[in-house]
Amino acid sequence: MDTLTDLFARAQQALFEAVTQPLLFSLGFGNLLEDGFDATGWLLVGLLQLTVMLLVIAPLQLWRPVEPVTDRQAVRVDVIYTLLHRLGLFRVALFFAIDPVWNAAFGVLSVHGYSGWQLDQWVAPWWPVATDTAVFAFVLYLLVFDLADYWIHRGQHGLNAWWALHALHHSQRQMTMWSDSRNHLLDDLLRDSLLVLLARAIGIAPGQFVAVVAVTQLLENLQHANLRLSFGRVGERLLVSPRFHRLHHSIGIGHESGGQGTLGGHNFAVLFPVWDLLFGTARCEDRYDPTGVRDQLPEAGARDYGRGFWAQQWRGLQRLFGRA
Repeated sequence: MDTLTDLFARAQQALFEAVTQPLLFSLGFGNLLEDGFDATGWLLVGLLQLTVMLLVIAPLQLWRPVEPVTDRQAVRVDVIYTLLHRLGLFRVALFFAIDPVWNAAFGVLSVHGYSGWQLDQWVAPWWPVATDTAVFAFVLYLLVFDLADYWIHRGQHGLNAWWALHALHHSQRQMTMWSDSRNHLLDDLLRDSLLVLLARAIGIAPGQFVAVVAVTQLLENLQHANLRLSFGRVGERLLVSPRFHRLHHSIGIGHESGGQGTLGGHNFAVLFPVWDLLFGTARCEDRYDPTGVRDQLPEAGARDYGRGFWAQQWRGLQRLFGRA
């Protein structure tokens, strides 16, 4: 772990000095060098993720696809969503629009004596003596954030207003490794804000937070892949597979409960199916169904979710206010 951390730090420093720092100075933002260094870390993570996607997940999709890719325009739009997030453009927007609010809020709390709870220090007495503390802390935070993500996901499917936004993610009929980032920007803002608040509350170090987000996103790319892959009877209950997650996107299964049209669904876990097993939302059938939302079907009204990026964003707002 220390070796990997050191290699990443060196690469981040080199990229910062070669690209980010000169760019900030040329734009007159020399006062943002520290923030620029952090942004360089996110950019580097995104580039590594894209490399793994292209070199590992893409060949797997070609090896055992669930279905032929017939709507390449839909996939190209998903690529735009992925680049927007992985290259840090969405995070830059958050930095200028939202981060000052969080910094001010936590600054006030700090003045009043609250500086956050250090979860890793609280559980330190229970660490096995022979365990690498950095690895143990990483796994611990991965579990905590995954549990939070599970309940956030339940909210996205259980609250009418939130579903109006999140439905965009489920409207992809041609699901591929690029589909993970296909979200309404307001939906992303809500989810990311909740996770940032959690990160501040439990005192996760910035480097650990980046690692948790990076691993989670990369596994989500695999889960959304057009890939006929199961992890087996035992593995399916340890880690979310493409088969397990495809059921979450299946028409009439992934976004409905208790009958047609009722909000809910199954297989909400982002990484670990244990949460679905514990809370009764797991489905583990060995099947690969068509994906999408029921109201997209001709017999259900053929609702239009938009073909292009901006059309999809606009229609999400229209659904939110009951106009589409």
